[in-house]
Parts: sequence; structure tokens; C-alpha cells
Amino acid sequence: MIKGSIARISGPVVIASSMQGSKMYDVVKVGTAALSGEVIRLEGDDAVIQVYEDTTGLTIGEDVVNTGLPLSVELGPGLLSSIFDGVQRPLPVLAQKSGDFISKGITVPALDRTTKWFFTPLVKAGDQIESGDIIGTVPEYKLEHRILVPPGISGIVREIREGEFTIEETVCRLLDGSEISLMHRWPVRKGRPYRKKLDPSIPLLTGQRIFDSLFPLVKGGTAMIPGGFGTGKTVSEQTLAKWSDTQVVVYIGCGERGNEMTDVLTEFPELVDPRTGFPLIERTIMIANTSNMPVAAREASIYTGVTMAEYYRDMGYDVSLMADSTSRWGEALREVSGRLEEMPGEEGYPAYLATRLSAFYERSGRVICQGSLDRQGSVTIVGAVSPPGGDFSVCFAGLSATANEDSQHPSFGGGLHHSADQGSSAHGLASQNVSR
Repeated sequence: MIKGSIARISGPVVIASSMQGSKMYDVVKVGTAALSGEVIRLEGDDAVIQVYEDTTGLTIGEDVVNTGLPLSVELGPGLLSSIFDGVQRPLPVLAQKSGDFISKGITVPALDRTTKWFFTPLVKAGDQIESGDIIGTVPEYKLEHRILVPPGISGIVREIREGEFTIEETVCRLLDGSEISLMHRWPVRKGRPYRKKLDPSIPLLTGQRIFDSLFPLVKGGTAMIPGGFGTGKTVSEQTLAKWSDTQVVVYIGCGERGNEMTDVLTEFPELVDPRTGFPLIERTIMIANTSNMPVAAREASIYTGVTMAEYYRDMGYDVSLMADSTSRWGEALREVSGRLEEMPGEEGYPAYLATRLSAFYERSGRVICQGSLDRQGSVTIVGAVSPPGGDFSVCFAGLSATANEDSQHPSFGGGLHHSADQGSSAHGLASQNVSR
């Protein structure tokens, strides 16, 4: 076990000395309160840590203990209808332990260890299985929760049992001694493997004529909802979450106001899902990292959400992920980067912002899942973007900041936009057809 001590504190960023042997993105416990954090930089024997909890009260010299494990999420029955914070701590359980305000250093399992689930096996002793195969099913509300062989495990089944089990009990044993339970863990910063990524060709029906007609989406695609503050981005994302043509919804409130997450918590249990006739919350996972929660956990929240989305994708389901908002996630990166004294890029954001955004959105897609059977699933990511002051020139190439500031609509600069030549643009062709 690697053990060091605090040498410097700057808001959510802590520098610990004597941490030789630590690895990037190891989870650590900081101080006597055992605050959760993650190693984000290594300099000699020093480790730079972003702490996912409030660092008020930390002092120089307190212990820092490295767990040796990356930040991971628990994947198994019980995810649907749950609400977590940015590092997958269940908020209802935290409320029971510490009240309305989360106390420091509380660690609780993400999934309930006492609930028993009825497992129906789909393979038998002597069968050869490989990573990604479905070995059985568990009913989770009206969804068939498919128990997968975790990545990296394969072999011949020695024993598999039917009946009621908790998520930690072994349901399958292989000849090589490997054991499979209803739950496994996966690091959030590493995309889950698949056999092949497919070209997006299947439309995602949103249930909204204006979207389906003018701004069509595909399953496994990415979309952005831009707008200034208060223009309806959150309402649009909530509408997509309610009515889009997917089996599972992951809704991430990343730096949003608490009342907006309250709206989701209030409405989704009351809304009836037109596909199942049961409450919409029963096919929804929520991650709430509101604006008054620690900023470092906001940075982790979208990785937590997309990892759970990939898990249901690997079962063969279509998943829609709502990231509200990507801008506030970028602001979290900017704050941590400033604490690290890194050279700022445009608008003060870190120079690696584009890389982080690309890596996140690249985890969308329609894929052929791992496993011996041909099974397809998809993750569609829809992110909200709120440029500071409503200045969309920071979001779109070719958008005129001057025209936008003068409230001209549309504010595309004629000399900048690639389709300014109306005679050759799609808009121009459509106008010619209408005039005929």
C-alpha cells in the first residue's frame, strides 16, 4: 500500500508527497476524513490529486492512501430508476446516512447488496463462453437485464445455478476457477470493448416532429443543443429523454441547478412510458452533480454516465445519454486546470479541452457487441452547450460574433459561412424548388 502526506492544498486540488509507485488515475483517500480523490498528474515522487469532496478543513501533513485501483463503477441489476452523484454514490442512501447535505468521507456501495434477483441461466455446464456472452437474465422492472461475461474472461462452464441471488453471489463457475456474479466493475475512463463499430444508418425517432423533420438524429450518433442560459436546452433534453426511441435513458445533470434535477425526479415517476405502460423512471438512470456539489466530481460525472450507457449497449439495447450541460463540464476542467497552473487556451479553457470532448463523444456509436452471437446496440449522446454570454462564435466555425452581439438572426457571417452561396447551398436549392 502506497502512503504519502499532503504537501499543498489549492481548492479541490491536493499535492501529496512520497507517493512513488502511484499510477495515473489511481483512486486515493485523502486526509483523516478519507476524502475520495483521483491522481491526475505525477511529478517525481509527488502526486497531484483532484478531490471529489469538499476540502475545507484539510491540513498539511495529513495522510494520503493510494487504493491502487482506478475510478470504477458497479454494473449490474439495480441501476435503473437509481440516482447517483458524479462518482456513483447513491444519493438516497447518502441522505439516509447524513441528511440533506452530504457529509465528508462517506463511502457506500452503488448497488444494494441485500436485494435478491431471480437469475435464469441461458447456458449449461460444458458450454464454451467468451467475453460479452449472455449467460442468463434477470428481470429489472420490465427490462430484461442480461448478465454478461465480463471483458477478459472466457472458458468452459463447470457450474451454473438458477434461483435468487444477491449481486455479489456467484452464479457461474468456469473450469479454470473463474467466478461470475451478477455484478462486475469497469473503469470509467476506459471505453468498454466491442467487436465492430457500424455506420449510423437507423434513425432515432425523438417523438418531436420539429426534431425528426428538421434536425434528424441517428441511433449511435451525437447531437448538440446550443443556446444561451434560459433558452430551453434542458427542457429539450428532458423531452428527448421522455419520448426518444430507446430502451434505456441515462440523464446526467452536470453542474445544473438543483431545481432542474428536481423536475426530472418529480416528473419521470409520474409519466407513463408509451412502450411499457409503466412509469418512465423504470428505464432511466440519473446522475446528479448539481452546481453546488464539488467541481472535481462534475468532471467525473459524464464518464460515470457513459460507462453505464455502454453497459446496457453491450446487452443489445439502444441507449440515449443526455449530458446537461457539456459547457459546465468544460468549466469544471477550466477550474481544475487553473488550480494546476497550466497554460490556458482560448477563453481560459485548458489546451486539452478538445481532446477530452472528442474522447467523450467518440464513445457514442452503434456497434456489434462482444460475444459469440451477433448482437447490436447503440449509445446516442445529446449534449447541451451554453457559450458564455450567448456568444456562439466560440462554438461554430463561421458564426459572426459581431452579428450575434447585434442580435441579428441568423447571425451567420456571409463571408465566413461555407454555404453562403445560396445558389449552391441546400437552402438555395430548396428555395428554387419551392419557387417552381
